[in-house]
Amino acid sequence: MKFEDYSISNTIKTNLTSKGFRRPTDIQYKAIPPILKGEDVLAIAQTGTGKTAAFAIPVIHNIQQLKRAGKGPGISCLVMAPTHELAQQISDVFVAIAKNTGVKITVIMGGVDQDPQIERLKTGTDVLVATPGRLFDLVSQGHLKLQDVKTLILDEADHMLDLGFIKDINDLIRFLPSKRQTLFFSATINKKIKKLAYSLVNKPIRIQISPKNPVAKTIEHQVAFIEMDDKRAFLERLVDENPGAKILVFVRTKVRAERVKKAMARVEIDSDTIHSDKEQAERDNTMKRFKSGELKLLIATDVSARGIDIPNVDFVVNYDLPEVAENYVHRVGRTGRGNQKGKAVSFCSAEEREILDEIESFLDKEISRLDIEKSDYADTLEFTKDTDYNWQKLMRDNEREIKEVKKKKKKK
Repeated sequence: MKFEDYSISNTIKTNLTSKGFRRPTDIQYKAIPPILKGEDVLAIAQTGTGKTAAFAIPVIHNIQQLKRAGKGPGISCLVMAPTHELAQQISDVFVAIAKNTGVKITVIMGGVDQDPQIERLKTGTDVLVATPGRLFDLVSQGHLKLQDVKTLILDEADHMLDLGFIKDINDLIRFLPSKRQTLFFSATINKKIKKLAYSLVNKPIRIQISPKNPVAKTIEHQVAFIEMDDKRAFLERLVDENPGAKILVFVRTKVRAERVKKAMARVEIDSDTIHSDKEQAERDNTMKRFKSGELKLLIATDVSARGIDIPNVDFVVNYDLPEVAENYVHRVGRTGRGNQKGKAVSFCSAEEREILDEIESFLDKEISRLDIEKSDYADTLEFTKDTDYNWQKLMRDNEREIKEVKKKKKKK
């Protein structure tokens, strides 16, 4: 089936064609028809499968029909996303698909001045994409009315729970009409997610894509056993051996992200970080540079994982293994998107072996081992440009010299 076969407006079909979309992905094929009919949908699909377009296409068509019938005042669709980056990217997809349809899209998020956002809301919008914190703030202040919302969409709902947005979501529901369409999208599901989902939806169409394989088949997975203090040297080597490759590195904390950036600077590798301590303008500029290819190495925390949708990411590096096994799925899903192939390389230290076991249990398969010869491991540490390793190199050189002297003495 092709998009031209769907009962959607010709304008949307033209926009999809201009973006190179010919055939729907699995999640789009299964989700678009029930959403067009106004049914609630509970969809579980691995990241990188085209989830945003799966709900954007039918929602834009439905709003377009309402506007033509003169029945579309106020905000018709509310989309909630866990991070600033994801909210912006969802908005971008809506804008591209809604071109020339008359459907207006607005995005609001925290971290920036709220006054310009309030002014934009006054001009009217059909689709509002928002992060929970800023959304709830504007509702509480009386700047935002949601009584006309016909469709509520929760994207990456499991991550919203992880970030503690459950109270905001529950508080917000009372501002929405009880009779509405609810679309619930997530890459993973657990008991908490199920409880939240079924409290919001009404007789939903349940869609689950590749439940036995939560990560895309287009991703090649490898794990290398590297001690914690040696990881920076191996990251340096990976960058040097793959010139021009776009590499996304995940670390556990904001402090770790900045330390890795400094380590890369010492070996003359340009990198940048993205995490919640950065100003929104900084984050936007960093993402722009990484997206354009000007920046080849981006270091991120898990909070940023869901918001990064960048084409042609060649490598995802788990510099630190994620403490929650499910986050492995979201991290590696930043590469191998669509039909493109990607590589996920994990650096596992001795103290992270248990975490690796949990990840493999969650994936229900073993990750391929990347064997490193002892001599190769030693060479990687020896030939790093990082001056912090100079003392190690000096000690090894000194040991070699002592051995050579001893050999010469024995020969004599």
